[in-house]
Amino acid sequence: MLQFFAKFKTLGIVLFVLSVIIVYSIYTLKSPEKKLPVFQPDMVSAELVDTTIQYVRKYHKIANFKLLNQNGDTITQDYYTGKIYIADFFFTTCISICPIMTDNMLKIQEQIKNDPEVFLLSHTVIPKADSVAQLKKYALEKGVMDSKWNLVTGDKKQIYDLARKSYLVTKTNGDGGPYDMIHTENFVLVDKEKRIRGFYDGTQSKAIAELMADLKILKSEYQKK
Repeated sequence: MLQFFAKFKTLGIVLFVLSVIIVYSIYTLKSPEKKLPVFQPDMVSAELVDTTIQYVRKYHKIANFKLLNQNGDTITQDYYTGKIYIADFFFTTCISICPIMTDNMLKIQEQIKNDPEVFLLSHTVIPKADSVAQLKKYALEKGVMDSKWNLVTGDKKQIYDLARKSYLVTKTNGDGGPYDMIHTENFVLVDKEKRIRGFYDGTQSKAIAELMADLKILKSEYQKK
């Protein structure tokens, strides 16, 4: 009896391995790997998109820009060439959603601080008040890493156009009230081709967890190219 089992031991192992491979292959075919969408203006709520681009269905990218960061350095799209980045809009004296958003950005910063592919970009929506010096003060207070995270200021119209025509995250170009400013809680995941790959509520921990999961999916997409 022992000789019989010994004779077919190798065959049994081979059949077992083949079974595992077949089951895994079937599972993979039924569960294709997740890929993030490439968001176009016509895929986003119309109220968040400027009327001039609401019906654009392809080729949408973040427009070129020229702004100053917390160190007075000029930041353009060239800074993010070959990089993934997460963008948002804030102002340093905000006492409502911005502190929560900044705290969540800091948590993201901690997770990506050693990742050479991923950066952060925060645009002030009150550039007149948020000068380079004010942004530097804020950056030091919050623990912003200059090598990973740019807080930028500059021309107000350029920043507001970016919010509405590029990042697709705000309902107006300013509320027309005494503050005449935009406000949005959205974080935006931007890929290496300057395309939008995800929107996330920057005030919600669950959304931040989703963002980090999507970031891994996006990075794996590039690793396979």
